[in-house]
Amino acid sequence: MDNPLFRDYEKLVCITILGKPFQVPENNICLRAFQFISPDTIPYGRFCWNQECQLCRITYTMANQSGIEPRSVLACKVIVAEGMQITELADELRYNLMGVIQPSEIPPVVENLEK
Repeated sequence: MDNPLFRDYEKLVCITILGKPFQVPENNICLRAFQFISPDTIPYGRFCWNQECQLCRITYTMANQSGIEPRSVLACKVIVAEGMQITELADELRYNLMGVIQPSEIPPVVENLEK
């Protein structure tokens, strides 16, 4: 794909964030993948993107590696991979991803088509 925000990728990989599945571009850092699924909020978070602020800390496991302890890493440092299961998010990430990881509480408006 040809988007200057993302590293070159040929396909989307499946990851889960707090139990909810998402398709994100391969070969990209997690923070960029979060921007892919929430382009209207992640750019406005207080993230430094260079490992200094610690506001993008995540904990993850891999679906194909049972019995291995979850790893705590910075989302601006680790590359997404097929089967990544993100089980914890730093507060800043949780806040910025709230719209995509939690279902909307407002039911959709349905127009009455009978007249």
